[in-house]
Amino acid sequence: MHTQIVGLHAPNAPRLRELLGPGHEVEALQGFPASGPIQADVVISNSVSADEAARLRCRLLHVPGAGSEQIACPALPSGTTVCNVHGHEVPIAEFTLHAVLEHFLQLWQYPARLDAAAWAEAYASRAQHDEADGKTVAILGFGHIGQEIARRARAFGMHVIAVTRSGKQGSAELADAYVPVSTLDDVLPRVHCLVLCCPLDDSTRGLIGARQLALLPARSLLVNVARAEVVDEQALYEALRDKPLTRAVLDVWYQYPKKDQAVNPSRWPLHELPNVRATPHISAMTPALLDRRYRFMAQNIERLQQGQPLLNVIYQVP
Repeated sequence: MHTQIVGLHAPNAPRLRELLGPGHEVEALQGFPASGPIQADVVISNSVSADEAARLRCRLLHVPGAGSEQIACPALPSGTTVCNVHGHEVPIAEFTLHAVLEHFLQLWQYPARLDAAAWAEAYASRAQHDEADGKTVAILGFGHIGQEIARRARAFGMHVIAVTRSGKQGSAELADAYVPVSTLDDVLPRVHCLVLCCPLDDSTRGLIGARQLALLPARSLLVNVARAEVVDEQALYEALRDKPLTRAVLDVWYQYPKKDQAVNPSRWPLHELPNVRATPHISAMTPALLDRRYRFMAQNIERLQQGQPLLNVIYQVP
């Protein structure tokens, strides 16, 4: 069984090789060849262009994450199965709750070093901070990540509104209310936190625009751990610039570093705004995440070898 790991995940080839053991060849490639067929039993990559997809000759294309928007699925040849993998919901949920608690506790307003020089002033000027308990959080996207965030928010006594495509009612243990995304404008004026963790597709691209951002109350918090493009880029900058009491924690971006070109994470100077906490797409990055994901992919490769049904199939070409 021949597996190729291509691109950003190529350094993890030894990890997969150890999990699979004898009888498996695991090849690390920095990129796809520029021309000709791409031949392997399994290809692992989080980005496949239409040209590369048409040249693939594999039975299983495994995305090493949940998002598949960078995979040109319609161009894949007959007989190709595409699977994805989760496992990132726990660290992303912890990251999100940290952002929410930081927003209400406001620990950034205190000196980084509480020594003799700072102690008297800090003690005399200490202000009240807020509480997460009793606050309302709307979670846009209620899959693996959204549900893990909801569990933790409920543990802190928060009121949870799950915003989904259909608004179909779900577990009362996870959310106080389930509403369709079509009613989002009615929800926004009464939330203290809006968390974005939905997939990026044609229906969610630019879903949060100037009107939705204007509906958020002053002193509210926006957390984006989905994809940057769920929020209109210019509208986001202008809303945060003009509403300085509103805060945002952004872990996903509109532009990513390229090999020979330095770029800002956004075409607008979001990184300059004092009410923006900018992090470099780290919310899921833990050693435990890689362990979970590669164990899952190794299991799927073994299932392919044994002729068993694959797990997490997201696209299949007849």
